[in-house]
Amino acid sequence: MNIGIVDADLLGRKKHRFPNLACEKISGYYKEQGYQTELVLDFNDLYKYDKVFVSKVFTDTEMPPFLEQSDTVQFGGTGFYFDKAPKLPDCIEHHMPDYHLYDKWIEKEVRAKKLFCEKKNKKFNEQYFMQQFKEYTDYSIGFLTRGCFRKCKFCVNQKYNRVFLHSPLSEFLDTARKKICLLDDNFLGIGYKERKRMFSELLTSGKRFKFKQGLDERLLDDEICKILFSSKYDGDITFAFDNIEDYDVIHNKLKIIRQYKNRKSVKFYVLVGFGSTDALDIENAFKRIELLFHYGCLPYIMRFQNKNDTPWKISEFRSFYITLARWCNQPSIVKKMSFREFCEANQELHKNKSTLCSSMDAMRMFENKYPDIARKYFDIRFEI
Repeated sequence: MNIGIVDADLLGRKKHRFPNLACEKISGYYKEQGYQTELVLDFNDLYKYDKVFVSKVFTDTEMPPFLEQSDTVQFGGTGFYFDKAPKLPDCIEHHMPDYHLYDKWIEKEVRAKKLFCEKKNKKFNEQYFMQQFKEYTDYSIGFLTRGCFRKCKFCVNQKYNRVFLHSPLSEFLDTARKKICLLDDNFLGIGYKERKRMFSELLTSGKRFKFKQGLDERLLDDEICKILFSSKYDGDITFAFDNIEDYDVIHNKLKIIRQYKNRKSVKFYVLVGFGSTDALDIENAFKRIELLFHYGCLPYIMRFQNKNDTPWKISEFRSFYITLARWCNQPSIVKKMSFREFCEANQELHKNKSTLCSSMDAMRMFENKYPDIARKYFDIRFEI
């Protein structure tokens, strides 16, 4: 039997560059049963397969409607079912992922880029080009725990009201891979004994590791910080600052982080556009950014969207939200420029000097309406 596996986000989103773990587990399981599995790279090729599994993570990933009419196609993932997505069967959920599922696609991308460079008479730096595929080639990926007790209304993770053990590291660890990527929803929410044991496993592996989701900074203490900031952590240590109501709690946790931070880079996801998309929401975003700047932590703007709509896109401040994200989400820029300086720099690069660029226009419009907010926050700077 030939099994076709569709990573819908890969086909439907231009810049998507993260493997679908469910797809890799499905492939791993069916390969062990003796079936042929293949990553589908074109929806028009589905006729070649006896059975097709389609998975997607994002609700706004578009799909061809004819797929719903096929008896051989099975769908799964939060992109289809949001917080009601059915679980994989245990025999698949706890199977070693097929980390080579994407190999042929990567090879195809490399060949295409190489050919393009040859036609344009440009030098092809394959090592640099391959950096975008590092999650596909360098990482063992999985969940040590599942669930979360927070029940945040903006979060897709509504299924459980607790954090529980899911799988041992050995279940998804490929010793030939250099790094580990953990997808846990709220790893720090597990009990002290289990958390300490799992940290020990990660450290004993000798491999660099990272948590893809933001860790719950409200659960930090001295012991956790000591482990995190002394470990072989891969990239930014990432937390989340979703609610302005948590300002005082997070302020206290930042004081703990500062004792252990050293030269580690710390990033906080900053959620915007959830409770509202008005001036108050923007002011609250800047208030959180200012606090993070004071402790040398990078903000990363996350614009809220759910399965039905994207509120910030229909806001009068749509362009402002875009500009805010462009400023914050580029570390090399936000470390050097205030928000005002960023908008002014964009204006300098604007081809038509007689008109305002979108960034400057958004800033000016907001500043004219809310000068007190602009005066307080538009010139704040990142503190090293």
